[in-house]
Amino acid sequence: MKTGKRGALGRRAVLAGLGSAVAAPVAAQSGPSPAELLAAASKEGTAVWHTSLDLPVAQKMAGLFSARFPQVRIQLERSGAERVLQRITQEYASGIKVADVVESSDAAMFVDFKQRGWLARHVPPDVAAHWPADERDIDGTYAAVRAQLSVIAYNTKQVKPEDAPTSFADLLHPRWRMRMVKAHPGYSGTILTSTFATAKALGWTYFEALAKQRVLQVQSATDPPKKVAQNERSIMVDGSESVVFTLKEAGNPIEVVYPAEGTPLIAGQMAVMQAAPHPAAARLFIDFVFGAECQQLMSDQGGIRSFHPTVKLPEGRRKLPDIKLLPTDPAALIKAAEEVKRRYTEIFGV
Repeated sequence: MKTGKRGALGRRAVLAGLGSAVAAPVAAQSGPSPAELLAAASKEGTAVWHTSLDLPVAQKMAGLFSARFPQVRIQLERSGAERVLQRITQEYASGIKVADVVESSDAAMFVDFKQRGWLARHVPPDVAAHWPADERDIDGTYAAVRAQLSVIAYNTKQVKPEDAPTSFADLLHPRWRMRMVKAHPGYSGTILTSTFATAKALGWTYFEALAKQRVLQVQSATDPPKKVAQNERSIMVDGSESVVFTLKEAGNPIEVVYPAEGTPLIAGQMAVMQAAPHPAAARLFIDFVFGAECQQLMSDQGGIRSFHPTVKLPEGRRKLPDIKLLPTDPAALIKAAEEVKRRYTEIFGV
Protein backbone atom coordinates (compact mmCIF):
# COMPACT_ATOMS: atom_id res chain seq x y z
CA MET A 1 0.00 0.00 0.00
CA LYS A 2 1.44 3.35 -0.97
CA THR A 3 1.28 5.82 1.87
CA GLY A 4 -0.54 9.03 1.05
CA LYS A 5 -2.29 7.61 -2.03
CA ARG A 6 -5.38 5.51 -2.52
CA GLY A 7 -5.04 2.57 -0.15
CA ALA A 8 -4.68 -1.14 -0.64
CA LEU A 9 -8.40 -1.62 -0.75
CA GLY A 10 -9.10 -0.05 -4.14
CA ARG A 11 -10.86 -2.14 -6.78
CA ARG A 12 -8.07 -1.83 -9.34
CA ALA A 13 -5.58 -3.30 -6.89
CA VAL A 14 -7.94 -6.12 -6.01
CA LEU A 15 -8.61 -7.10 -9.60
CA ALA A 16 -4.91 -6.94 -10.39
CA GLY A 17 -3.95 -8.94 -7.31
CA LEU A 18 -5.08 -11.97 -5.34
CA GLY A 19 -3.75 -14.65 -7.59
CA SER A 20 -2.95 -13.05 -10.92
CA ALA A 21 -0.99 -9.89 -10.18
CA VAL A 22 2.06 -8.91 -12.13
CA ALA A 23 3.52 -5.83 -10.47
CA ALA A 24 6.74 -3.98 -11.02
CA PRO A 25 9.17 -5.69 -8.61
CA VAL A 26 10.48 -3.80 -5.61
CA ALA A 27 14.09 -4.57 -4.93
CA ALA A 28 14.64 -6.21 -1.57
CA GLN A 29 17.12 -4.26 0.54
CA SER A 30 20.62 -5.58 0.93
CA GLY A 31 21.13 -7.58 4.09
CA PRO A 32 22.33 -10.89 5.46
CA SER A 33 22.12 -14.04 3.39
CA PRO A 34 19.42 -16.59 4.29
CA ALA A 35 22.02 -18.66 6.12
CA GLU A 36 23.30 -15.64 8.06
CA LEU A 37 19.76 -14.57 8.92
CA LEU A 38 18.91 -18.05 10.19
CA ALA A 39 22.08 -18.16 12.29
CA ALA A 40 21.32 -14.78 13.86
CA ALA A 41 17.67 -15.71 14.45
CA SER A 42 18.74 -18.98 16.08
CA LYS A 43 20.90 -17.07 18.54
CA GLU A 44 17.97 -14.81 19.44
CA GLY A 45 15.70 -17.84 19.79
CA THR A 46 12.37 -15.98 20.01
CA ALA A 47 10.13 -13.58 18.10
CA VAL A 48 7.15 -11.85 19.74
CA TRP A 49 4.23 -11.60 17.33
CA HIS A 50 1.19 -9.40 17.93
CA THR A 51 -1.72 -10.19 15.62
CA SER A 52 -5.46 -9.75 15.14
CA LEU A 53 -5.76 -12.93 13.08
CA ASP A 54 -8.22 -15.54 14.30
CA LEU A 55 -6.36 -17.45 17.03
CA PRO A 56 -6.57 -20.98 15.53
CA VAL A 57 -5.15 -19.71 12.22
CA ALA A 58 -2.36 -17.77 13.92
CA GLN A 59 -1.48 -20.85 15.96
CA LYS A 60 -1.25 -22.98 12.82
CA MET A 61 1.00 -20.40 11.18
CA ALA A 62 3.28 -20.27 14.21
CA GLY A 63 3.29 -24.07 14.36
CA LEU A 64 4.26 -24.40 10.70
CA PHE A 65 7.09 -21.92 11.21
CA SER A 66 8.34 -23.81 14.27
CA ALA A 67 8.30 -27.07 12.32
CA ARG A 68 10.57 -25.46 9.71
CA PHE A 69 12.73 -23.53 12.19
CA PRO A 70 12.61 -25.34 15.56
CA GLN A 71 15.43 -23.21 16.89
CA VAL A 72 13.18 -20.11 16.92
CA ARG A 73 10.09 -19.88 19.16
CA ILE A 74 7.14 -17.66 18.24
CA GLN A 75 5.53 -15.96 21.23
CA LEU A 76 2.00 -15.38 19.96
CA GLU A 77 0.00 -12.45 21.33
CA ARG A 78 -3.50 -12.39 19.80
CA SER A 79 -6.11 -9.67 20.31
CA GLY A 80 -8.52 -7.48 18.36
CA ALA A 81 -6.92 -4.93 16.06
CA GLU A 82 -7.80 -1.94 18.24
CA ARG A 83 -6.38 -3.73 21.29
CA VAL A 84 -3.18 -4.43 19.36
CA LEU A 85 -2.96 -0.71 18.57
CA GLN A 86 -3.51 0.23 22.20
CA ARG A 87 -0.96 -2.24 23.50
CA ILE A 88 1.83 -1.20 21.13
CA THR A 89 1.11 2.49 21.74
CA GLN A 90 1.16 1.98 25.51
CA GLU A 91 4.41 0.01 25.32
CA TYR A 92 6.14 2.75 23.35
CA ALA A 93 4.75 5.49 25.61
CA SER A 94 6.27 3.63 28.57
CA GLY A 95 9.59 3.02 26.85
CA ILE A 96 8.92 -0.72 26.91
CA LYS A 97 9.43 -2.22 23.47
CA VAL A 98 8.54 -5.90 23.45
CA ALA A 99 6.90 -6.53 20.05
CA ASP A 100 9.02 -7.84 17.20
CA VAL A 101 6.37 -8.37 14.50
CA VAL A 102 2.93 -6.77 14.26
CA GLU A 103 -0.01 -7.84 12.08
CA SER A 104 -3.42 -6.16 12.09
CA SER A 105 -6.53 -5.58 10.03
CA ASP A 106 -6.32 -1.86 10.91
CA ALA A 107 -4.33 -0.56 7.93
CA ALA A 108 -4.44 2.99 9.29
CA MET A 109 -2.35 1.84 12.24
CA PHE A 110 0.59 1.07 9.97
CA VAL A 111 0.39 4.44 8.27
CA ASP A 112 0.54 6.03 11.73
CA PHE A 113 3.35 3.79 12.99
CA LYS A 114 5.40 4.53 9.89
CA GLN A 115 4.99 8.28 10.41
CA ARG A 116 6.17 7.84 14.01
CA GLY A 117 9.28 5.96 12.83
CA TRP A 118 8.27 2.77 14.60
CA LEU A 119 8.53 0.40 11.60
CA ALA A 120 11.71 -1.11 10.20
CA ARG A 121 12.30 -1.22 6.47
CA HIS A 122 12.12 -4.86 5.44
CA VAL A 123 10.82 -6.27 2.16
CA PRO A 124 10.26 -10.04 2.27
CA PRO A 125 11.51 -11.76 -0.89
CA ASP A 126 8.03 -12.85 -1.98
CA VAL A 127 6.70 -9.32 -1.55
CA ALA A 128 9.55 -7.94 -3.65
CA ALA A 129 8.89 -10.49 -6.37
CA HIS A 130 5.11 -10.79 -6.48
CA TRP A 131 3.05 -8.25 -4.52
CA PRO A 132 0.83 -5.70 -6.29
CA ALA A 133 2.22 -2.20 -5.91
CA ASP A 134 -0.92 -0.97 -4.16
CA GLU A 135 -0.61 -3.72 -1.53
CA ARG A 136 2.80 -2.75 -0.12
CA ASP A 137 4.26 0.39 1.36
CA ILE A 138 6.28 2.32 -1.19
CA ASP A 139 9.14 2.61 1.32
CA GLY A 140 9.11 -1.08 2.24
CA THR A 141 8.04 -0.84 5.87
CA TYR A 142 4.88 -2.98 5.65
CA ALA A 143 2.75 -4.98 3.20
CA ALA A 144 -0.67 -6.61 3.03
CA VAL A 145 -0.27 -10.14 4.34
CA ARG A 146 -3.93 -11.00 3.82
CA ALA A 147 -7.20 -9.75 2.39
CA GLN A 148 -10.40 -10.09 4.35
CA LEU A 149 -13.98 -9.46 3.36
CA SER A 150 -16.59 -8.35 5.87
CA VAL A 151 -19.73 -10.16 4.72
CA ILE A 152 -23.34 -10.89 5.63
CA ALA A 153 -24.15 -14.50 6.53
CA TYR A 154 -27.19 -16.49 7.62
CA ASN A 155 -28.04 -19.67 9.49
CA THR A 156 -29.27 -22.23 6.96
CA LYS A 157 -31.40 -24.04 9.55
CA GLN A 158 -33.25 -20.89 10.50
CA VAL A 159 -33.42 -19.08 7.15
CA LYS A 160 -34.39 -20.49 3.76
CA PRO A 161 -32.13 -19.45 0.85
CA GLU A 162 -35.02 -17.72 -0.89
CA ASP A 163 -35.73 -15.68 2.27
CA ALA A 164 -32.12 -14.77 3.01
CA PRO A 165 -31.09 -11.10 2.77
CA THR A 166 -29.16 -10.12 -0.33
CA SER A 167 -28.34 -6.54 0.63
CA PHE A 168 -27.72 -4.23 3.56
CA ALA A 169 -31.15 -2.75 2.90
CA ASP A 170 -32.76 -6.18 3.42
CA LEU A 171 -31.44 -6.23 6.99
CA LEU A 172 -33.91 -3.48 7.87
CA HIS A 173 -36.91 -5.77 7.25
CA PRO A 174 -38.99 -6.32 10.43
CA ARG A 175 -38.54 -10.09 10.19
CA TRP A 176 -34.91 -9.73 11.30
CA ARG A 177 -35.61 -7.69 14.43
CA MET A 178 -33.73 -9.20 17.41
CA ARG A 179 -32.37 -11.96 15.16
CA MET A 180 -29.08 -10.35 14.08
CA VAL A 181 -25.53 -10.03 15.43
CA LYS A 182 -22.84 -7.46 14.63
CA ALA A 183 -19.24 -6.81 15.73
CA HIS A 184 -17.99 -3.51 17.16
CA PRO A 185 -15.63 -1.01 15.43
CA GLY A 186 -14.16 -0.05 18.80
CA TYR A 187 -12.58 -3.50 19.12
CA SER A 188 -12.07 -4.87 15.62
CA GLY A 189 -10.01 -3.25 12.87
CA THR A 190 -11.93 -5.25 10.29
CA ILE A 191 -15.21 -3.85 11.59
CA LEU A 192 -13.81 -0.34 11.99
CA THR A 193 -12.87 -0.39 8.30
CA SER A 194 -16.09 -2.03 7.14
CA THR A 195 -18.24 0.34 9.20
CA PHE A 196 -16.38 3.31 7.73
CA ALA A 197 -16.85 1.96 4.19
CA THR A 198 -20.53 1.16 4.73
CA ALA A 199 -21.27 4.54 6.29
CA LYS A 200 -19.56 6.25 3.37
CA ALA A 201 -21.64 4.25 0.88
CA LEU A 202 -25.01 4.30 2.67
CA GLY A 203 -24.78 7.12 5.20
CA TRP A 204 -25.10 7.06 8.99
CA THR A 205 -28.88 7.06 8.63
CA TYR A 206 -28.55 3.41 7.63
CA PHE A 207 -26.97 2.54 10.98
CA GLU A 208 -29.61 4.56 12.79
CA ALA A 209 -32.26 2.40 11.14
CA LEU A 210 -30.25 -0.77 11.83
CA ALA A 211 -29.98 0.08 15.53
CA LYS A 212 -33.79 -0.05 15.77
CA GLN A 213 -33.54 -3.74 14.86
CA ARG A 214 -32.10 -4.52 18.32
CA VAL A 215 -28.89 -6.07 16.99
CA LEU A 216 -26.76 -8.17 19.36
CA GLN A 217 -23.34 -6.51 19.74
CA VAL A 218 -20.15 -8.56 20.05
CA GLN A 219 -16.47 -7.60 19.86
CA SER A 220 -14.29 -9.31 17.27
CA ALA A 221 -15.06 -9.80 13.58
CA THR A 222 -14.62 -13.51 14.28
CA ASP A 223 -17.54 -13.56 16.76
CA PRO A 224 -20.64 -13.01 14.54
CA PRO A 225 -20.04 -16.10 12.37
CA LYS A 226 -19.78 -18.23 15.50
CA LYS A 227 -23.03 -16.85 16.91
CA VAL A 228 -24.80 -17.69 13.64
CA ALA A 229 -23.24 -21.16 13.35
CA GLN A 230 -24.20 -21.94 16.95
CA ASN A 231 -27.85 -21.05 16.22
CA GLU A 232 -27.76 -18.05 18.58
CA ARG A 233 -28.67 -15.61 15.81
CA SER A 234 -30.13 -16.03 12.34
CA ILE A 235 -28.25 -13.26 10.54
CA MET A 236 -24.76 -11.80 10.69
CA VAL A 237 -24.63 -8.11 9.75
CA ASP A 238 -20.86 -8.13 9.38
CA GLY A 239 -17.89 -10.35 10.20
CA SER A 240 -14.98 -12.29 8.75
CA GLU A 241 -15.62 -14.13 5.50
CA SER A 242 -12.75 -16.45 6.35
CA VAL A 243 -14.43 -17.63 9.56
CA VAL A 244 -17.68 -18.23 7.67
CA PHE A 245 -15.74 -20.43 5.24
CA THR A 246 -14.04 -22.48 7.96
CA LEU A 247 -17.28 -22.97 9.90
CA LYS A 248 -19.23 -23.97 6.79
CA GLU A 249 -16.53 -26.41 5.68
CA ALA A 250 -16.63 -27.96 9.18
CA GLY A 251 -20.32 -28.75 8.64
CA ASN A 252 -21.93 -25.82 10.44
CA PRO A 253 -25.23 -24.34 9.14
CA ILE A 254 -23.92 -21.04 7.78
CA GLU A 255 -23.87 -19.45 4.32
CA VAL A 256 -22.14 -16.31 3.06
CA VAL A 257 -23.89 -13.37 1.37
CA TYR A 258 -22.14 -10.62 -0.61
CA PRO A 259 -24.44 -7.58 -0.28
CA ALA A 260 -25.70 -5.96 -3.46
CA GLU A 261 -24.45 -2.53 -2.39
CA GLY A 262 -20.90 -3.86 -2.17
CA THR A 263 -18.73 -5.83 0.26
CA PRO A 264 -16.06 -4.07 2.35
CA LEU A 265 -12.55 -5.38 1.69
CA ILE A 266 -9.93 -5.09 4.42
CA ALA A 267 -6.24 -5.77 3.89
CA GLY A 268 -4.36 -6.96 6.97
CA GLN A 269 -0.87 -5.49 7.14
CA MET A 270 2.30 -6.93 8.66
CA ALA A 271 5.60 -5.30 9.64
CA VAL A 272 8.78 -5.63 11.67
CA MET A 273 9.11 -3.08 14.47
CA GLN A 274 12.09 -0.74 14.27
CA ALA A 275 12.95 -1.40 17.93
CA ALA A 276 12.35 -5.17 17.74
CA PRO A 277 14.30 -6.93 20.52
CA HIS A 278 14.78 -9.91 18.18
CA PRO A 279 15.28 -8.32 14.75
CA ALA A 280 16.72 -11.35 12.95
CA ALA A 281 14.04 -13.73 14.24
CA ALA A 282 11.41 -11.14 13.31
CA ARG A 283 12.69 -10.93 9.72
CA LEU A 284 12.97 -14.71 9.41
CA PHE A 285 9.37 -15.09 10.58
CA ILE A 286 7.88 -12.40 8.36
CA ASP A 287 9.73 -13.75 5.32
CA PHE A 288 8.20 -17.14 6.04
CA VAL A 289 4.67 -15.79 6.52
CA PHE A 290 4.72 -14.00 3.16
CA GLY A 291 6.07 -17.12 1.46
CA ALA A 292 3.95 -19.44 -0.68
CA GLU A 293 3.73 -22.28 1.87
CA CYS A 294 2.35 -20.16 4.71
CA GLN A 295 0.11 -18.14 2.39
CA GLN A 296 -1.45 -21.36 1.08
CA LEU A 297 -1.96 -22.58 4.65
CA MET A 298 -3.75 -19.33 5.50
CA SER A 299 -6.08 -19.89 2.56
CA ASP A 300 -6.65 -23.60 3.16
CA GLN A 301 -6.92 -23.55 6.94
CA GLY A 302 -8.23 -20.06 7.56
CA GLY A 303 -10.26 -19.17 4.48
CA ILE A 304 -8.07 -16.07 4.06
CA ARG A 305 -7.51 -14.45 0.68
CA SER A 306 -3.90 -13.97 -0.38
CA PHE A 307 -2.01 -11.67 -2.75
CA HIS A 308 0.52 -14.43 -3.51
CA PRO A 309 0.09 -15.50 -7.16
CA THR A 310 0.64 -19.21 -6.48
CA VAL A 311 -2.13 -19.54 -3.87
CA LYS A 312 -5.10 -21.52 -5.15
CA LEU A 313 -8.64 -21.00 -3.89
CA PRO A 314 -10.57 -24.06 -2.72
CA GLU A 315 -13.33 -25.24 -5.02
CA GLY A 316 -16.57 -23.30 -4.71
CA ARG A 317 -15.23 -20.00 -3.38
CA ARG A 318 -16.17 -16.93 -5.40
CA LYS A 319 -13.26 -15.02 -6.93
CA LEU A 320 -12.88 -11.37 -6.00
CA PRO A 321 -13.38 -10.03 -9.55
CA ASP A 322 -16.90 -11.50 -9.32
CA ILE A 323 -17.74 -9.57 -6.12
CA LYS A 324 -18.75 -5.93 -5.98
CA LEU A 325 -16.47 -4.28 -3.43
CA LEU A 326 -16.55 -1.19 -1.23
CA PRO A 327 -13.12 0.52 -1.24
CA THR A 328 -11.53 2.24 1.75
CA ASP A 329 -8.59 4.65 1.94
CA PRO A 330 -6.52 4.05 5.12
CA ALA A 331 -5.26 7.64 5.08
CA ALA A 332 -8.88 8.84 5.23
CA LEU A 333 -9.67 6.25 7.90
CA ILE A 334 -6.95 7.64 10.17
CA LYS A 335 -8.73 10.98 10.24
CA ALA A 336 -12.19 9.43 10.64
CA ALA A 337 -11.51 6.51 13.01
CA GLU A 338 -12.38 8.17 16.31
CA GLU A 339 -15.47 9.79 14.81
CA VAL A 340 -16.61 6.41 13.46
CA LYS A 341 -16.27 4.84 16.91
CA ARG A 342 -18.00 7.78 18.58
CA ARG A 343 -20.98 7.84 16.22
CA TYR A 344 -21.37 4.08 16.31
CA THR A 345 -21.36 4.02 20.12
CA GLU A 346 -23.83 6.87 20.20
CA ILE A 347 -26.20 5.18 17.74
CA PHE A 348 -26.11 1.68 19.23
CA GLY A 349 -25.60 2.68 22.84
CA VAL A 350 -22.64 0.35 23.35
